[in-house]
Amino acid sequence: MQDTFFFQAMLYLAAAVIMVPIAKRLGLGSVLGYLIAGIIIGPAGLKLIGKEGQDLMHFAEFGVVMMLFVIGLELEPSRLWRLRRSIIGMGGMQVVITAMVVAGITAFFRVQWQEALALGMIVSLSSTAIVLQSLQEKGLMQSAAGQSSFAVLLFQDIAVIPMLALFPLLASEPANAASSLHNTGLAGGLPAWAQTLMVLGSVLLIIVAGRYGMRPVFRLIAKTGMREMFTATALLLVVGIAVLMTTVGLSPALGTFLAGVVLANSEYRHELETDIDPFKGLLLGLFFIAVGASIDFSLLIARPFFIAILVLGVLFLKTIILFIVGKAFRMSTSQNFTFSFGLSQIGEFAFVLISFSFQGGILSKEITDTMTAVVAVSMALTPLLMMLNEKWVQSRICKIGVAPAERESDVQEEDNPVIIAGYGHFGNTIGRFLRANNIGATILDTDSDNVDWLRRIGYKVYYGDASRSNLLAIAGAHKAKLIVIAIGDQKKRLEMIETIKKHFPNLQMLVRSANRYDAYDLMNAGMLYIYRETLDTSLRVGVDVMKMLGYSNEIADRSAKTFFVHDEKALKYLSTIRNDEEYISAARRNMEELTMLVQADRVVQEPRQEQQQLPGEQPAEDQVRLAQ
Repeated sequence: MQDTFFFQAMLYLAAAVIMVPIAKRLGLGSVLGYLIAGIIIGPAGLKLIGKEGQDLMHFAEFGVVMMLFVIGLELEPSRLWRLRRSIIGMGGMQVVITAMVVAGITAFFRVQWQEALALGMIVSLSSTAIVLQSLQEKGLMQSAAGQSSFAVLLFQDIAVIPMLALFPLLASEPANAASSLHNTGLAGGLPAWAQTLMVLGSVLLIIVAGRYGMRPVFRLIAKTGMREMFTATALLLVVGIAVLMTTVGLSPALGTFLAGVVLANSEYRHELETDIDPFKGLLLGLFFIAVGASIDFSLLIARPFFIAILVLGVLFLKTIILFIVGKAFRMSTSQNFTFSFGLSQIGEFAFVLISFSFQGGILSKEITDTMTAVVAVSMALTPLLMMLNEKWVQSRICKIGVAPAERESDVQEEDNPVIIAGYGHFGNTIGRFLRANNIGATILDTDSDNVDWLRRIGYKVYYGDASRSNLLAIAGAHKAKLIVIAIGDQKKRLEMIETIKKHFPNLQMLVRSANRYDAYDLMNAGMLYIYRETLDTSLRVGVDVMKMLGYSNEIADRSAKTFFVHDEKALKYLSTIRNDEEYISAARRNMEELTMLVQADRVVQEPRQEQQQLPGEQPAEDQVRLAQ
């Protein structure tokens, strides 16, 4: 029974369903949950799965293929072109330096140069699946570290192709090399020029088919109205490209990524992304479970110190190299630590290169077994390293190591009536509005990358933490009349409020609030001027909805004002309630009162609108009918 497909499927699903929520609850992240699940049900744990866990890796890698297709769908070619500097510069620099340094170190221990170079290329790769999944979970994909990580990972995936082409040249036994090359696909037995043409032809076929052939197909499938057929077509597209790339000896992940980029401007992009995403998530989870199950604990037990030294050595070496690369491209210290820790492991494509090098006679079985264990352990440690960076490095080392005095020297004595603390999307709009009205404002922000960028545009922005009284004093808080607290961190806002109350009591505070629950805390801190960042926009949408349904401008605008005034009053009352049941009851009463107020105001306003109706103007009910 244990060998049946359904029983095995039940094991994998049960392990994921049990361990991932536990890991998330403990703050470990879903990736580490999947890895632990694989270890528990694998040969090192309950032995519910055996060597098939390693064989499953090839199937599970399809999750990585799907992930890159979805990432490609989110990347328009124009955006990819904007990232070219990071992809080629940072990615190329990291791969070359890592490969050369590792090759040099291994050659120092009298390893043949062919083996040393192969090991260098294997170690230079990082895990696309683990890194991107972890960054997405933490909401860091749009940060400088997230964008740089994506660029480097993309270059690494592309670099796998020339690495596979170079490996046969490193083989010590030509027969094995030829056999290994043949195993890469139909292109393996062809002359070099024919292989090149086949590769270029495959890439061109994907681009042309994606740009001109797939849209009519998707349009035809969409007309059938059968959602499952659209899903089947999307899966067929991904699987077909993966088969094509494997046939010609290329990375299927690269092929599907290219297809995703080509379809990024398609009107079916969101539909494709929605249909593929559930399969991508499940297969990625399966991949992480397979990684956990494939860790050879017998080798770890037999040579624990040797494996530990290798793993720690690789992680330390890659972290240092990545940090140097980040500094060379002027990343801030905080972002650079996230970038360096995140990419310090060895990636899933290393398993492919290790297998390829063994088949080609480049590396011995002892070395490949050892490297397989090192790769798996380094991948398993990645979520822990990212937690270490988040919990300890970012909160301690970065605050000490950024050298704030170095940036504070930029702050000069200012005599502006307004200080803006935080210049992201919220503060930026306020600053531009004040500037357009010739109102001077001193701007402070803690994102050094954002500060440097805004200075290049022409804004006078200072780097610094506005919760520090000495920095506020330099910025002119004693002379200023108002301070706009527009930073996004809720805890930092409350900390800043206490600092200003203590040192600058005459400074009037206007505070950004993420939502009504955040506003409760700010009210309890004594704030009078609180601005919920979603309230005005949400009401503006509601007003436009009413107007488009045929309501007059005056009725729609007045309804919004009535709602706003009543909601602000209710907010002050609700902020004083601590009991959940009492809060629910009060919130329901508030909604009923608000509905009655708005409806009563409408009854007063509508007769006036009818009296003021201009000749030829459509009555309200006719406007509604026309709008419909």
